[in-house]
Amino acid sequence: MTEQLSSYTHRVTAGELEGKVAVVTGAGRGLGECYALALAAAGASVLVNDADADAAHRVAEAITSGGGTASAAPGKVGPQSAADELVAQAVETYGRLDVMVTNAGILRDRVSWKMEESDFDAVIETHLKGTWTCVTAALKQMRNQGEGGRLILIGSPAGQFGSFGQSNYAPAKAGIVALARTLSMELARDKIMVNTVVPTAMTAMTATIPVYQEWSAAFEQGLELPAAARQDHALGEPGDVTPLIVWLASAASEGVTGQAIGLGGDRLTLYSHPAELRTADHPGGWTTSALDQAWTEQLSADAQTSGGPARPDPREHPAGAQTEPAAGG
Repeated sequence: MTEQLSSYTHRVTAGELEGKVAVVTGAGRGLGECYALALAAAGASVLVNDADADAAHRVAEAITSGGGTASAAPGKVGPQSAADELVAQAVETYGRLDVMVTNAGILRDRVSWKMEESDFDAVIETHLKGTWTCVTAALKQMRNQGEGGRLILIGSPAGQFGSFGQSNYAPAKAGIVALARTLSMELARDKIMVNTVVPTAMTAMTATIPVYQEWSAAFEQGLELPAAARQDHALGEPGDVTPLIVWLASAASEGVTGQAIGLGGDRLTLYSHPAELRTADHPGGWTTSALDQAWTEQLSADAQTSGGPARPDPREHPAGAQTEPAAGG
């Protein structure tokens, strides 16, 4: 069911994006739909893209019927021609482009030994290439306008930590973070801010993760999620993510660029850039025995684990129960 524009008025400041034009890819449902509605609630004119034409038109209609400004732009992202058409439609319809949100994506989850090349290609084409083509089409228009702009690229915890069964999706999302950092350097003089949003929410995809199935079922029943979900696991309703999208699209975020920022439930997260944890020097060059010794004595204590930090077990924190605030919350 398409949400209503009025559902977002308490999350954003009315008029803070007045006069701005935004494109949101993959906006026909889920998080993308929420982004489009929130941007419109803040006053932006929104071009709603989705591979599902009916879904794109439905969201655009929800915005216009609620008093906002929007139009639908159905189509798959990936090819440069599709990205160019999106930007051209935004400019033809609304006269300019200020914000590009690259949310479109698909999943083809399988363990690596069962994944087909076509599964890998399809995910990379939509997520990574589709992001690159859309932002490059957008940045050319923004540079021509000469008034700055906002590129908001959608990442994932999978790209930050790795994710079992997603050897296509995780590297695509990791690549998106690297793309945002690179573009932030290239576009600094143009005052085009480029950031990655790492959203987490109770979505259809979250419901497929075994450890979250009980919380997902409870959420669908309208039960209150425990603090452990909303804080430690950064999981809430999809709309919880939208203030970050609107803030990054607004003048208030001027100067914020090259960052990976997470939001979900009650938790806001700033992710670090990759950093050198330890270094060791061996004058004259390394040998295998010296490497082995250095690893054992100097580096191994700082070896990093894959899969992200440990979090409270959802089974110990049922939804709808009286719970103590999560640690650190």
